[in-house]
Amino acid sequence: MNIKKGDNIKILSGKDRGKTGTVLKVFPESDKISVEGLNLYKKRVKPKRQGAKGETVSVPRPLHASKAELVCSSCRRPTRVGFRIEGNAKVRYCKKCGATS
Repeated sequence: MNIKKGDNIKILSGKDRGKTGTVLKVFPESDKISVEGLNLYKKRVKPKRQGAKGETVSVPRPLHASKAELVCSSCRRPTRVGFRIEGNAKVRYCKKCGATS
């Protein structure tokens, strides 16, 4: 998976297409990511104490990683990611501008 926690991404398809956000959590086993403030769904929550009212909260749901594209930190454009070996480290780089991230 090319996307990591803390990356800025752009949504390519779905109800939030075109919006950008920061990755909160990555689920590599199911190839999904959770993005801050995007792909929100309403969830009803029962009252915690007697006499209190229940409420509706917005919860970010995970979306498939193929529906998101990494936004390069240097050229600020959505881009594909490549990998190369520099010294003993494997680093990601932007396919458009060549900058490492």
